[in-house]
Amino acid sequence: MAQETLERRVRVIPATRPMNRPSGPRRSGKQRVAAYCRVSTDSEEQLNSYAAQMSHYTQKIEENPDWEMAGVFADEGITGTSMKKRAEFNRMIAACKRGRIDMILTKSASRFARNTVDCLKVIRELKARGIAVIFEKENINTLTESSEFLITLFSSFSQAESESMSLNIIPGVRQSMKEGNVPFQYSRTLGYRKGPDGKPEIDPEEAETVRMIYTRYLEGRSLGDIQKELVEKNIPTSEGIQGWSRQVIQNILTSEKYIGDGLRQKTYTTGPIGNKKVVKNNGELPMYYTKDHHPAIIPREIYYRVKEEMARRASKRKVMQKTGKTEQGKYSAKYALSELLICGECGTPYKRCTWARNGKKRIVWRCISRLEFGTQYCHNSPTLDEDRLHRAIVAALNEYGAIRAEIKADVLELTELARSGGEGGGTSLPELRRRLEALTTEQARLLDEILEDMGSKELNAQLQALADERQSVLDQIAACQQDEEQRAIQASRQREMEEWLDQQPMCFTEYDDTLTRRFVEQVTVVDADTIQVKIRDTDVEIEQHLC
Repeated sequence: MAQETLERRVRVIPATRPMNRPSGPRRSGKQRVAAYCRVSTDSEEQLNSYAAQMSHYTQKIEENPDWEMAGVFADEGITGTSMKKRAEFNRMIAACKRGRIDMILTKSASRFARNTVDCLKVIRELKARGIAVIFEKENINTLTESSEFLITLFSSFSQAESESMSLNIIPGVRQSMKEGNVPFQYSRTLGYRKGPDGKPEIDPEEAETVRMIYTRYLEGRSLGDIQKELVEKNIPTSEGIQGWSRQVIQNILTSEKYIGDGLRQKTYTTGPIGNKKVVKNNGELPMYYTKDHHPAIIPREIYYRVKEEMARRASKRKVMQKTGKTEQGKYSAKYALSELLICGECGTPYKRCTWARNGKKRIVWRCISRLEFGTQYCHNSPTLDEDRLHRAIVAALNEYGAIRAEIKADVLELTELARSGGEGGGTSLPELRRRLEALTTEQARLLDEILEDMGSKELNAQLQALADERQSVLDQIAACQQDEEQRAIQASRQREMEEWLDQQPMCFTEYDDTLTRRFVEQVTVVDADTIQVKIRDTDVEIEQHLC
């Protein structure tokens, strides 16, 4: 039987609905079109471009009869290398996932994203939902077959451009640092505002708040105490809100800006595009310190005293927990004597305690070592009644005030000595810095010579000697700077003591924690009836009986 030849017949069944049509609600048969625009900086020129983009897309969508406005999403002054901080972009993608957008219009791949990986990831997610992204400049529709290759190509160009711009910017930024230029974030810097000349100027009202914070800290207040006072007085932060925190206060107390200086490159950015992070500069890169960049709110000596006080408080160890003898206790902002009252036998701080007998309460002070371990470490430390102790300290300060005329001459001499830099005749800081500059220049010259003659033992020996001398000069500079801070602190305290001697009455009637903390260095318990009061920044020690 002959095989019959069959003719193939194909019938086309026409499509009745578009592919991957989102399932969200639609009010008409029109495509819901959104636009995305972005500018990378907040300069006036860029912001004008930003407004023009918004106007352009609004008009373009409204003029197309087949389109329905689904919104214009715009990020202002945001980098394109990461999508994490682009709020409007992320809001647009969320609307796409909820089925509320069918198409996105944008100017170019560089406006959409400069990170190739992120760009492709988002486009693929949208493509899977049937949502097209139209790049006007490149004339690309992401739903077409060749779109991904072209997007990869153009996104890579944009990423490379971004990386190149960063590399080109870095030398300029570094040069700006070397020239002493310090950027100012006025919204985050309490006490300053932008002056008519564009430079920082002091805001008198806010500056008073800064001074109060420094004063309270040196009076012995804790960060929590200062925070509470600021909140109770309804004093706003630099951002105009009553949102004080201990960290904000800590930042004010440690910022060099309040003495008129500026420190650049405290942090630096690391990591690839799309995964960059800011880390603290612990010596990986040079830092640039500019002195007297703008008007100071806080005197240097006060700033140095705060630094010293912070270090002192941080050095305090926890009160003993019956694990062994401890000579230091934790810092207490509540009672000055928690810091100052020391056992004369074992050297351990005293602790404030409440005794309750026969329904009556009595406040006493006791040696911590004796409390924790009985007589194991401290055998004869007495228990002191707080009222008697306070009266004795007041009496000691009165005695000191009575001899202030004799003391004042010594104080004035010490103040002048502190201001002049003491008796030493060592090399001055400017001389050391000039020597360091000369050594650095000579080191660079030797390195050039060594490149031409790598095997020269003489040149390498000279280079090593220069390196050793340079390190020695650096150590001397660091020591001089530390001495300068200490002299400033000492001069400040002596000046404060001088003013106090002039202002105080002949007789005090009440005990005051602030006064004690400011002018008493230590109170040593000699026995049950005697204490020894050491006056701060003097050689004066007053033995006082408890009554």
